Amino acid sequence: MVVAVLTLFVGIGWVSSGLNANEDPIEPLVIGAKAPMVDLKVRSVSGDEFSLQQIAESNGLLVMFSCNTCPYVKAWEDRYPEIYNLSIKNDIGMIALNPNEAYRNKGDGFSDMKKRAGEKKYKFPYALDRHHKLADAFGATRTPEVFLFNKNMKLVYHGAIDDNYESAENVQKPYLKNAIKNLAAGKKIDPSSTKSLGCSIKRGE
Repeated sequence: MVVAVLTLFVGIGWVSSGLNANEDPIEPLVIGAKAPMVDLKVRSVSGDEFSLQQIAESNGLLVMFSCNTCPYVKAWEDRYPEIYNLSIKNDIGMIALNPNEAYRNKGDGFSDMKKRAGEKKYKFPYALDRHHKLADAFGATRTPEVFLFNKNMKLVYHGAIDDNYESAENVQKPYLKNAIKNLAAGKKIDPSSTKSLGCSIKRGE
């Protein structure tokens, strides 16, 4: 069923480079870059406001751009709790940000986010990225798209969660999990960058 839905959305253009017409290409943070706007407060579905710096733990921070409406997010979403548990186990904070400003009235509004977090039992902060400020600063173009930072808030991994959105059981390359484990162990992260597969961020006009 997921495959059929994804095929439909690909056919109507949900999956793209993340750009609107006539926009300049968005360049993501390069590996080794410092996390931007770490003191900007974002509102979580809990009602609390956090900055990225406050969410970070002793070994770093995982920032995930996500949403409610993308079929790729829905395909990967059941893996979020395991990723969160692995992150916390390795003293890495985690936050999910919803940058879909143009879809606030189409399923990605704050009340929609609260409902989704409750249904999926999110234990990590799920916050509104108002006017996609953080997505712009990070150079994020898709949902889902992940950015993993070390204890110095320098980027060590960027890209996809793993190599198989269709089936968690058939994942051959768990990119993000490996990156988290290697970061905590002080080992080299390879690959440090992969291609994100997902829906374009709905930035609007």
